[in-house]
Amino acid sequence: MSARSAPAVADDPASRPTRIGRRFASLAAERRAGLIAFITAGDPDIAVSSQILAGLPGAGADLIELGMPFTDPMADGPAIQASSLRALRAGMRLTKVLDIVAAFRRQDDATPIVLMGYYNPIYSYGVERFLSDARGAGVDGLIIVDLPPEEDEELCIPARRAGLDFIRLATPTTDAVRLPKVLNHASGFLYYVSITGITGTRSASTDAVEAAVDRLKQATKLPVAVGFGIRNPEQAAAIARFADAAVVGSALVDRVAQKLDAHGQPAADTAEHVLELVRNLAGGIRSARPGSRRP
Repeated sequence: MSARSAPAVADDPASRPTRIGRRFASLAAERRAGLIAFITAGDPDIAVSSQILAGLPGAGADLIELGMPFTDPMADGPAIQASSLRALRAGMRLTKVLDIVAAFRRQDDATPIVLMGYYNPIYSYGVERFLSDARGAGVDGLIIVDLPPEEDEELCIPARRAGLDFIRLATPTTDAVRLPKVLNHASGFLYYVSITGITGTRSASTDAVEAAVDRLKQATKLPVAVGFGIRNPEQAAAIARFADAAVVGSALVDRVAQKLDAHGQPAADTAEHVLELVRNLAGGIRSARPGSRRP
C-alpha cells in the first residue's frame, strides 16, 4: 500500500501533550516543586475573583485550581464552604466559571487550570456539553471529589477522550489494594490529601507525608502534589523538598474573607492581599534546599 493510500490514524486527544504535563516537565527540568494555588471562582464576586486569577501566575503560582461553587461542598472545610456560598450569592454559575477561564486564557496560554468540584453541576449542565465547553474555554483538567474510580464511565473516561486530564485523589487510607484502582485512568498528576477529613482543619506531620509520597511514587510515574493543611511558606518549603507540588487553598480563601466588611463587600486591596500570600508561598517553595529533592 502506498503512503498516499495508507489509512489515516485517528487523532486521540488523550494522547496529546497537555499544559499540565508540560508544566510539570518544566518544573522537573528546574529541579524544583511547583505551587498549585486554589481559589473559588466568583469569590467574593466575579470582578475580584477574576483579578486574583489573572494575578496568580505573576505571583508565582505554577498551576491553578479553580473551585466550581456548589451548594453542598461536603469534602470542604468551613473556609472553602463559605467561599462557595459567597460566590453563589454573587451570581456565580458553571457557565460563568467557564467564562472566567476563557477571559484568563486570552491573556495567559501557558498556566494550567484545573477545575475542582462536584459532579452534580456537571451532570445538570450535561457531560458532553460541559466537556466541549470546558475544553473550548481553556480548561486543562478536572478534580471531581465525589466520583470514585468505579464511576469512571460517567466522566473520567469521556474527559480523557476530550483531551482533559482527570486528576485523582489519594489519602492516608488509600492502601495497596485500592491504589491501583485510583491510578487507573488518572492523568496530569496525583493529588495526595495529606489528612483524613475535610479541608483546612489541621496538618499532617511532614515525616508521615514524605513516607506516603515515597510510597505513591513507587506506584506511579505521575507527579505527586500534596495538599490540605499547607498555610505558610515554611510548610510549603517542607513539602517542596520531596513532593512535586504543594497545593494551598484554605489559606488563600481565608485571605479573601479577611478583606470583607460587615456587609460582605470586599476592600479595594482584596486581590493584592491574596496575591501577597501567593508570592510568599512561592518564595518558600523556591527556597527549598537545592539537592534535597530526588531527580
